[in-house]
Amino acid sequence: MVPLRRLLKKKLLAPLLERTESFLGPGWRASIREHGDIPPAACHSEPLRLDGVLIGFLDCCPPPAPCPQAPRAAVLPGMARFVADCLEQAIAGEAAKRSLAAEALGKYREISLLHRATLTLNGSLRPRDAAQALLLECRQGEIPAEAGMVFLRAPGSDTFTPIAGYGEVGDWHMADTARSTLFWDVARTQKGEIVNDLERDARWRGEARLRSVLLCPLCASSRCVGMLALGAATAGRFEASHLQYVGTLATVAGIALGNALHFESVQGLINSLMQALATAIDARDPFTAGHSQRVARLGVALARVVHMDRRFFPDVCFSPSDLEELLFAGLLHDVGKIGIREEVLTKATRLSEGAMEVIGQRLAVEALVTGAGTDADFERLSRINAGDTVSREDALFVASLGARQVGIGKRSFPLLTEREIVCLLIPRGNLTPEERREIERHPAESHRILRHIPFPDNMARLLDIISQHHERLDGSGYPGGLKDTDILLQSRIIAIVDIYDAITMARHYKPALPREKALDILWQEARAGRIDARLVELLADNIGPVEADCQCLEGRLDLTAFLEAGHA
Repeated sequence: MVPLRRLLKKKLLAPLLERTESFLGPGWRASIREHGDIPPAACHSEPLRLDGVLIGFLDCCPPPAPCPQAPRAAVLPGMARFVADCLEQAIAGEAAKRSLAAEALGKYREISLLHRATLTLNGSLRPRDAAQALLLECRQGEIPAEAGMVFLRAPGSDTFTPIAGYGEVGDWHMADTARSTLFWDVARTQKGEIVNDLERDARWRGEARLRSVLLCPLCASSRCVGMLALGAATAGRFEASHLQYVGTLATVAGIALGNALHFESVQGLINSLMQALATAIDARDPFTAGHSQRVARLGVALARVVHMDRRFFPDVCFSPSDLEELLFAGLLHDVGKIGIREEVLTKATRLSEGAMEVIGQRLAVEALVTGAGTDADFERLSRINAGDTVSREDALFVASLGARQVGIGKRSFPLLTEREIVCLLIPRGNLTPEERREIERHPAESHRILRHIPFPDNMARLLDIISQHHERLDGSGYPGGLKDTDILLQSRIIAIVDIYDAITMARHYKPALPREKALDILWQEARAGRIDARLVELLADNIGPVEADCQCLEGRLDLTAFLEAGHA
């Protein structure tokens, strides 16, 4: 209750009391007294009420000595009542003004809280971030809770899962609150509730070590998507004002969590589509199955090492969004291979099996005509066809074989055609210059395919990372022949882990090589100035943790928990 003197302004009260005293006569004194104060002796008192509640008195005290001009006894009560009525009108007016002011201040504070909460709770589209922001607002709002926890219910689920908390939530088993009938009553009715003595509530069976609790549902689109639970180990901690404060926050938090869950579901769909696309790319060649996923995971793991490095990259800081962008770049780095002919993409030997069969038939015809054996020639030719390099002796053998002719009747034909000779004499690998140019088109083809996808702003460099993953520091790479600083750090990371995975995994043209051999080859490339030697050194020094992180990420595209576990 507001003190009486605060409801009566001095500029109104003083003149009114002076006029009252003049009506009563010389020596009379008129004053107001708070309810509960000791009344003066021999005074006439009139009660003062506000909305029927006694809040004080008007005291009319006679002079010490009798006065001939004193008001008659029958007049005094009516005169005093009239003044008291005037005072009650003034009190009621001032109380109404104060009520309006308090209501306006309350609305202002509520709007201010809503404004601040809207900014803080919607600062992230990750449910965990929104939940932590809500708990921080509760702690800053001077709510007498000793512990708090936010539960989340995923779309299509009937289970509430704790995602954030503060205080002694573990020791008090606060997560078990979700097993109580009280918790589910609040979720069902979608109305917040305070229980200040849980031992007296039949819906509580000691699920957690709490004596009082405040439960507030977090709703979005008429669905309870979460629950805020604030608890204390002592009884009687919470008031209606606390529930009102939390309810205001819950209005924004529910929408924020609903948006975050919707974004998460859409993100999950996109992630699944991206992974399916990467799987489809790798599925064209059984020897490269899983390559894109491994490159993506190795790239993120190596980027984590770069992020924490202070020797070579003290100014580099990869945010979770940067790592997510790198993950997608790794997944999609070979998407352009969709446009590469399968006979080129999966080419295991210089000449196909069918072409070798035709050559074998020609040699068989020659044997029939000349009577000479040709099995040894075919075996040597098969070895050359499957080899990685061609020696000088092998080249002379191919040339001599190509010069031989087989005649049948009046017609003759060479044992090897010009194109077959060209293919068999490829110095290294099994691709002709034309086929190699076709393979080297795939980064540009990836850019062409993916440029139509509206990637979010936090993936603005994704296409550049993919386009540059075969560029080399000395300008010998493709498709743009970029050099040095023109190549993004993320592209250099993908380039190194791409090479590493290609070496350590079996391909149709080579067996898998051990980790040490792969690192030796990377060092050769680095010393030749083609790839970043700093990244190679970091990979070599941290190859165990990098491969372990790669395994931790297997089958997952959501980096949140992974980053929280180790992102500095």
